[in-house]
Amino acid sequence: MAQEDTDSPVDAAAEVRAFYERHPYPEPHKSLDEHRELYRNPNRRRALSLLLWPTQKPRTKRKILVAGCGTSQAAVYAMRETDAQVTGIDISEMSLSHTRNLQRKYDLRNLDLHRLAIEEVGKLGQTFDEIVCTGVLHHLSDPDIGLRALHGALARDGAMHVMVYAAYGRVGIYMMQEYCRLLGVRTTDEELRDLGAVIGALSPDHPIAAVTKRAKDFRQPDALADALLHPQDRAFTVPELHAWLERCGLKFGRWFEQAPYLPQCGAIAGTPHAARLRSLPPPSQHAAVELLRGTMTKHNFIAYRDDRVSESRPIAFHGDAWRGYLPLRLPWTLCIREQLPPGVAALLINRAHPYPDLGLPISPAEARVLAAIDGKRCVDEILRSVAGADGTDRARRFIEKLWEYDQIVLDASGSS
Repeated sequence: MAQEDTDSPVDAAAEVRAFYERHPYPEPHKSLDEHRELYRNPNRRRALSLLLWPTQKPRTKRKILVAGCGTSQAAVYAMRETDAQVTGIDISEMSLSHTRNLQRKYDLRNLDLHRLAIEEVGKLGQTFDEIVCTGVLHHLSDPDIGLRALHGALARDGAMHVMVYAAYGRVGIYMMQEYCRLLGVRTTDEELRDLGAVIGALSPDHPIAAVTKRAKDFRQPDALADALLHPQDRAFTVPELHAWLERCGLKFGRWFEQAPYLPQCGAIAGTPHAARLRSLPPPSQHAAVELLRGTMTKHNFIAYRDDRVSESRPIAFHGDAWRGYLPLRLPWTLCIREQLPPGVAALLINRAHPYPDLGLPISPAEARVLAAIDGKRCVDEILRSVAGADGTDRARRFIEKLWEYDQIVLDASGSS
């Protein structure tokens, strides 16, 4: 499916660098005003911190590395995390120049930039509390070398946010990559315009059609070049991803949005195989659901060093610890209360979910529990405050379901 490696690592890296000098991607932000407004809401930063460290209060003055920062990502982090020291690295001087423009425009004094390959991150001589590497490692000639280098730069109790391509949902892209190789399609403006026209003329049944429909920027020339004409590209299945992490000294934490991978969420929960799926260990559950979903194009997840002392997946709903969890509603979710069927008080939607079946309908009793979640009270306090809460087991299951469906994050720092 993915392109085979034929060049030496040095040649391949030079080719990738040259590609991004010609086609900087993502499209550079000209303004960070929208991001600044979004993060005036402190719960956005708090929620993202809890995704990384659910058993800790939000860290202050942390060191963040944005590895393969592209045209804008490091500047966004520096704007968002004003008390953090952000370091951005990228192999493309063109991409870094766009980031420097934003740095000057917004006087981002907490941002340092370096033209540096991920494999050479050790040259910085630093360790980081948080490493962000999204959309990059799958373009390296040897992703293991890149991930091991990042492992070496991650503090022992740090967290890594990684996104890599997923194999099954990119079948149409790999078909079109092979098509472009057969025709010798190049990355000139004219060739990219023609390629966009060809894709626009394809049948809606072509495997690439679903990808182009979901990707808002697919027709933008640099996005088209990145998807179909990149010199190096590979993808991972869920089992391959877990094996990759283990080889590189890391352990899986959680999916950034977990509901798409869980057999108890969405339409899959109503299938005859739902109970059998749930009986599998979590990695096998997620691998099976990836096969059932069939259209995942990326895996977005959090990982930790395998010598980290703390538990990598601390949230659990057996025992009594869950009573002390403090739930926080995610600011990017929606609560729809109109045109609903009888008995449904609201439909909860996480806008980051790519699948429409992951909306969560809730009853009037559940809506009362949801309304009591204020980001200040623990679960036990919430349930005691809601008159007529629908039984402890049912109420516990509702809180767990909100978490599974990515409607809330949980602060477990005060639970015992």
